[in-house]
Amino acid sequence: MKKVISYILLMAIIVVLVPYSIIQMNGKDEGPVQVPDKVKPNKQDTSTVKPDTAITINVYIHTQKKTVKMYLEDYIKGVIAAEMPVEFNMEALKAQAVAARTYALGRATRLYRSYGVHDDADVCTDHTHCQAWISKEQAMKNWGLMSSFKYWNKITKAVNDTQGQVIEYNKVLINPLFHSNSGGHTENVEDVWGGKSEPYLKGVKSMGEDTFREYESTVELSEDEMLKTLKKNNPKIKINSGSLFENMKINGYSSGNRVLSMNIGNVKIKGIDFRKYFNLKSTNLKLKKLAGGKISITTYGYGHGVGMSQCGANYMAQKGSNYKEILKHYYQGVEITKLDLSKKN
Repeated sequence: MKKVISYILLMAIIVVLVPYSIIQMNGKDEGPVQVPDKVKPNKQDTSTVKPDTAITINVYIHTQKKTVKMYLEDYIKGVIAAEMPVEFNMEALKAQAVAARTYALGRATRLYRSYGVHDDADVCTDHTHCQAWISKEQAMKNWGLMSSFKYWNKITKAVNDTQGQVIEYNKVLINPLFHSNSGGHTENVEDVWGGKSEPYLKGVKSMGEDTFREYESTVELSEDEMLKTLKKNNPKIKINSGSLFENMKINGYSSGNRVLSMNIGNVKIKGIDFRKYFNLKSTNLKLKKLAGGKISITTYGYGHGVGMSQCGANYMAQKGSNYKEILKHYYQGVEITKLDLSKKN
């Protein structure tokens, strides 16, 4: 009988305490979170950023079609969470924080006006136009309960340790383009999009990128499927079915080993357009004819290849480089400066 009573009391304690523990661990902003004091964030996770001195920006959240005013430093946390693997080395995350902050302020000051602006916002969350961004809640949901606090605190540290720091060339904010993996060598900006060159956006070697999964990928397509896609985008192409591979000629490569242009029969197309047609990861590519009327396309790297390689940045960090050294490697001739956060915008 005593055993039965003890069992009933034990179950009653569990029923009371387990829900309470779950509530304490749910990570919602409205309640206190039980985490170690050394890494415990304050209510708004602004840490060293004070509301009376912090710069704010207007962010257009494209998935919700609304504009929200945010502290710049808090916005940067959401950019890092969306743009770079949080498992990366801290120095790589810091480099991303400085690049993201520079870009956001460049947008806010209309420095990149030629890329299009938003009427009622400084920057948007669409990565195809500005920078990707996700909320703290979404980031923590993506990471899961076991890792969410650790990862968010890691990002917060990367942002706080670089608070207010930006990248300048000749005392002007740069356009800090970045990508996932360069395939071993970054690109000159003019070789990718044409136009004028930028001294800080020159191709450089990027070591260690072949150790990442983003380095190499291969797709296989039938010649008929490829020809159909090419003709859809270039109706003037005159090639008969079954002879596509023999009529494909790469005209030249950039210093980063990317295809600048190629002839498809009687039509010349840009390498960046060929990549877009087939949703390829890079223009650093090789073509190979396979049996059964198929063609394989193997690409090296992931992204446009201009500016900072995130995989390369992580490799440099693993080998001992700090974030300033990383940034100065990928953006040649720049300086890392700090904003005067005592001035309100």
